[in-house]
Amino acid sequence: MDTTASTTPKQPQISEMFSKFALAFKTKTFEFFADETTNADEISDADEGFSLLDSAEDFIPDQKVIILKPDQPLNQNQVILPQQELTVKKSETQIKPLNTQLVNTLISSVFATVSSFEASYLQLQTAHVPFNEESITVADKALVSVLQRLSDLKQVYKDLRKNPDFGGDLPVGSCSEAQVEENQSKLRILGTVSNSLQAEIDQRDSEVSAMKKKLSEVQKSNSLLSKRLCSSLNLNLNLNSEVLLTVKVFDSLLSDACRTMHKFTKVLVDLMRKAGWDLDMAANSVHPDVDYVKRGHNRYAFLSYVCLEIFKGFDLIGFGLESAGEVLCNGHGSDSVKSNSSLKQLLEHVSCNPMELLSRKPTCEFSRFCEKKYQELIHPTMESSIFSNLDQNEAVLNSWRSLSMFYESFVNMASSVWTLHKLAFSFDPVVDIFQVERGVDFSMVYMEDVTRRCTVPSKTRLKVGFTVVPGFKIGRTVIQSQVYLCGLTCTE
Repeated sequence: MDTTASTTPKQPQISEMFSKFALAFKTKTFEFFADETTNADEISDADEGFSLLDSAEDFIPDQKVIILKPDQPLNQNQVILPQQELTVKKSETQIKPLNTQLVNTLISSVFATVSSFEASYLQLQTAHVPFNEESITVADKALVSVLQRLSDLKQVYKDLRKNPDFGGDLPVGSCSEAQVEENQSKLRILGTVSNSLQAEIDQRDSEVSAMKKKLSEVQKSNSLLSKRLCSSLNLNLNLNSEVLLTVKVFDSLLSDACRTMHKFTKVLVDLMRKAGWDLDMAANSVHPDVDYVKRGHNRYAFLSYVCLEIFKGFDLIGFGLESAGEVLCNGHGSDSVKSNSSLKQLLEHVSCNPMELLSRKPTCEFSRFCEKKYQELIHPTMESSIFSNLDQNEAVLNSWRSLSMFYESFVNMASSVWTLHKLAFSFDPVVDIFQVERGVDFSMVYMEDVTRRCTVPSKTRLKVGFTVVPGFKIGRTVIQSQVYLCGLTCTE
C-alpha cells in the first residue's frame, strides 16, 4: 500500500473545455488590443488578467463555468453602439490652430488703439490748462471711441478662440495699416507736447520782455534819483560841514577808533598766547628796555604797535595807497575841492556796512587799505607762527580772513581809522597828527598817561616810555597823545 498517495492531497484537474476557452479568450484579446489604440493603464490591467488565467493557483471546485464567445469583426453595415460612436467622435475632434496672420493683425490693432488712447488722453489733459471746453469735449469723445474699439477687439479675440474659422467681417485692417495708425498717434503726442512747450516759451518770452521794460524804467528812475542826490549832496555839503567838521565829532570818532584798536589788540594777544608766544619777550621786541610798572602792562606795548602801524600814512591824503603826488596834511595848504571830495567819501563810507563793502567791492580803496595795513601789521612769519598751531576747527589757514572774530575786529578797526582819516582831510586846514618820541619829558598839554595814574603834576620828572595813541591838532585845539610813562610807581 502506498502511504504517500494517501497522505498527499490531489491537485484539482482543469477540464479540457475550460482550457480551450481560456486559450481562445487570450488570443482574441490580443487581437482586439492590437487593432484599437488604448491607454497604458488599460493594457496593464489586461496583462494582469492574463496572468491570472496563466497562474497555477487553486480553483474552487464545484463552480459553474460560463462560456463567452469572442466578438466578431465589424462589418460596414453593422450598427455602431452609442458608446462606440462617442469614442470615434472624440478621436476625430481636435483643436485647430489659430490663423497666425490674423492674430498678428489683431495684436497690431490693439497696440495702435492703445497709442491712440494715449494721444487722446494727453490732449484731454492739455485742454484743462488753460481750460478749453471745446477741446475737452472733442478729446473726451475721442477717448470714448478708442475705448469702444478696444472693447470690439476684445470681443473679436473671444470669437476667434471659440471659432478659429471666424473672421469674415473683422473690424481690423492689415498690420501695415495698424502700424501707420500707431505712428500717427505718436506724432499726435509729439505735436501736443511741442505745442505745450512752445506756449510756455512764448509765455516766458513775454515775461522777459515785460521785465526788460520794467528794468529800463527802473534804470531811468535811478539815474534821475542819482542826479538829484548828487545835486542835493553838493548843496548840502556846507550844511554837513557845519555839522561834522567840529572838534567834538572828531574826538568822538577817535574814541571809537581807539575802542576798536583795543578790541583787535586783545584778540591778537589771545592768539599769540594760544600759539605759545613769550609775551614779555614779544613786548620787549616792540619797545625794548621798558620798566613796566605792572606785569600786565606789557599789553600797552602791543596796543602801541597796532596803533602806530594803523595810523602810519595818516598824514597823506591817500593814506599811503598812492605811490606819488600825495599831499601832506601837516598844514601844507588847503584845497576846498579835495576837502569836499573827502567829505563825500566819508558820507559814502558811513552809509554802508564795511563787511558788506569788502565782499561787494573787493577792489575799492577801502579794501586795498585793509590789505595793506594787514600786511604791515601781521607779516608772514608772524602769521605762520600764530595760525600754524591752531586746531583746524578754529581756523582755516589760507588768509587773514580765516578767523571770523579776528577778521571782523580787524575790519571794524580799519573802517573806524579810515573814517577818521576822511574826516581829518575834510577840515580846512586839515588835521595834524603827531606822536611823542621816547625819553621826552611828560607834558600834560600834549600828552595823557594811558594808565590814568598821572593825573596831577608830579615832583619827579616823568619820561615818556613810548607813544600808545598818537595825538592830533585841529587848528588851535590839541587832542592829547596817549603815552606810557616810565618812573611811576604802582600804588595797588
